[in-house]
Amino acid sequence: MADPYDILGVGRSASEQEIKSAYRKLAKELHPDRNKDNPNAAERFSDITKAYDLLSDRTQRARYDRGEIDIEGNPANPFGGMGGGGGFGGGGRPGAGGRHPGQDFGGFGGEEVDLGDLFEGLFGGGRAGGMGGMGGGGPQGGFGRRGAPPPRKGADIAYRLRVPFVDAARLIDQRITLQDGKTIDLKLPAGVESGTQMRLRGKGEQGPGGAGDAIVTIQVEKHAHFERDGDRVRLDLPITLSEAVKGAKVRAPTVDGPVMLTIKPGTSGGTTMRLAGKGFSRKGGGRGDQLVTIQIVLPDDIGPLQDALGDWTDTSDPRADLGA
Repeated sequence: MADPYDILGVGRSASEQEIKSAYRKLAKELHPDRNKDNPNAAERFSDITKAYDLLSDRTQRARYDRGEIDIEGNPANPFGGMGGGGGFGGGGRPGAGGRHPGQDFGGFGGEEVDLGDLFEGLFGGGRAGGMGGMGGGGPQGGFGRRGAPPPRKGADIAYRLRVPFVDAARLIDQRITLQDGKTIDLKLPAGVESGTQMRLRGKGEQGPGGAGDAIVTIQVEKHAHFERDGDRVRLDLPITLSEAVKGAKVRAPTVDGPVMLTIKPGTSGGTTMRLAGKGFSRKGGGRGDQLVTIQIVLPDDIGPLQDALGDWTDTSDPRADLGA
């Protein structure tokens, strides 16, 4: 049986990217639309697609490498060592006791078994050995075979879309350019975050059974000042000592634009203020809040401040609760 690594022309240690690149190169060369005069191209295209489907799935690839399954995804020895004669071999080729490509025969462990293929392998054909009387006549002796599987769709294409922090919070539509050069404006889903995947039906590679899908993985970019905390946005807001002592109105940035924030006289550093509805959208509706934490910043030149304080000393103990 053909080896999927040989079909794609890669080594057994090939990375996922190397496998994907090899498949794309061969798919372009062997695509049926580009080889209408070559009857073998469609078969080879099907082979490379089958090989890619197996090797691009980490779990299935590992099982194949361990010899547990063949390229069709069938158990390498579905009969668990029942013997090599009488058509019970693990080769899996039609007429040699194995399953036919496209059927779901996978042993007796609760999966569906095509008895037509089973008895054809045992007795060399559905009509041989008197089998015709077992199922009420017919060319397969009553164990009718299923038809050929539907044509396989083309492969999915993976995209990674970097979305600015503010755009993700406000669900601003994002434009993406596909492999064929066409552009699409994507509407971000509520609750979008890094790792969110969006499926674009029919925007993948073309195949005999139609086009695959485009899988877009979102990567929300970091922001210079904002930080995400679930559906909330956090911001450290620096203010001066005089603003903290005397109170003031200061401009504070939000993902929706700046707002005026009232600082009460005597506000301490570390005080957190809440701006309702200025966070990220929630999957269930609505938006989270923005949490603004006050940071008191002293001037670079503290000489005038020292002169103003004179001999005054703050005798309070802000660390009393720490037990130090």
